[in-house]
Amino acid sequence: MPSNAEFTALAGPFRPELLAHCYRILGSIHDAEDLVQETYLRAWRGFDGFEGRSSVRRWLYKIATMACLTALETRARRPLPSGLGAPSDDHRMAVAPREPSVPWLQPAPDALFGTGDPAAIVATRTGVRLAFVAALQYLSARQRAVLTLRDVLGFRTAEVAKILDTTTAAVDSALRRARARLAEAGPVADDLAEPDEGTLRTLLDDYVDAFTRADPDALVHLLRADVALEMPPTPTWFTGRRAVLGFLSTRVLHPNLWRMTPTHANGQPALIVHHRAGDGRYEPYGIQVLTLLGDRIARITSFNDPTLVATFTTDRTALAPETHRAHPAHPAH
Repeated sequence: MPSNAEFTALAGPFRPELLAHCYRILGSIHDAEDLVQETYLRAWRGFDGFEGRSSVRRWLYKIATMACLTALETRARRPLPSGLGAPSDDHRMAVAPREPSVPWLQPAPDALFGTGDPAAIVATRTGVRLAFVAALQYLSARQRAVLTLRDVLGFRTAEVAKILDTTTAAVDSALRRARARLAEAGPVADDLAEPDEGTLRTLLDDYVDAFTRADPDALVHLLRADVALEMPPTPTWFTGRRAVLGFLSTRVLHPNLWRMTPTHANGQPALIVHHRAGDGRYEPYGIQVLTLLGDRIARITSFNDPTLVATFTTDRTALAPETHRAHPAHPAH
């Protein structure tokens, strides 16, 4: 049995990228963290049998991938509302009740994917953008594994075959089917040409300020005409600036109701959202992820799940009424 120091030195550096890998396949950051923990436990127990015929990295990916495939045998795909039904362009329609029984796709904090080599971090975060992870949910479990191992991580076909205990012909076949299915799902590259850091900061400040003042008119210039709004676990979603602003102005925008803290999720700008309770305290409410196209917001994905907030912050207590500057935000339902 290796010493803790020896095992950690060899295997520890791969934890962030393994977490991103498991998240892509599972669509849940909570499940991914559990599976990575299981991966390291299995690797620790089997380290004496590791004969060095492959790299430690490939060996760990084999353990992690097989653990994910086993987990998916009993788990449904994780959709977003846009993956379940058509949108509405009329904010006056009745909004469907929450569906907590659906295993919704979850956002993932960028901070969990490492702080090492900048190029590697950019590559990892590009591979976890919401559109891409959501599209992966349309694939079978094995197709997800093949496509991410080949197209995201760059393993050779022969390496993927060894990781999955299959043939190169089977890998090529699964990869062709996965790419074709992904193309049917719509654009997933999310090559959105986001603005420079200064422009992005100004846009986010203006966005938060608009919610702070409950001013829908101030949002008009920040949203694209074809902007979309999703709010899992609510199945209803909206497209078009008129519908999105109509929903926000009539059902969401109230002064001092929301607070937000900027963060990053899925390689995209995001907001940690708190909601004012009856006693004036601000309690965790969810995570909002923004998809940008140029200097405008193309999609607001509002994950209205308080349990996600703990993944994005070390402070898991409710905010006192006067301890933080109020930053209302978040499309809520």
